[in-house]
Amino acid sequence: QVRLVESGGGLVQAGGSLRLSCAASGRTFSNYAVGWFRQYPGKAREFVAAITWSDGFTLYADSLKGRFTISRDNAKNTVYLQMNSLKVEDTAVYYCALKQGGSTNLSSAYAYWGQGTQVTVSS
Repeated sequence: QVRLVESGGGLVQAGGSLRLSCAASGRTFSNYAVGWFRQYPGKAREFVAAITWSDGFTLYADSLKGRFTISRDNAKNTVYLQMNSLKVEDTAVYYCALKQGGSTNLSSAYAYWGQGTQVTVSS
């Protein structure tokens, strides 16, 4: 059974940094990709970044390039989202998700989802 567990969210001041973790378990993930999405209240989930497990190929939302970095630790089956220079508008629930094959920004392509972690950026 595939399980994704996010951690690392919390409260941070604008300009600060947070690192989110997504620990995956339940199978071998060499042919999978992990994506990070975020969701504002009452809005659809928004793509943040994705990484292909096998070759480390990364994909980012254009608006977040340069501030957010996605990476993976194969030995720990964990994907990270490093978020720097955080802004108040980054406040959201962040989800990691898993799909077979390569990275994509389409949330509908991801079959497995974590429970989400709240990130709150104060001014």
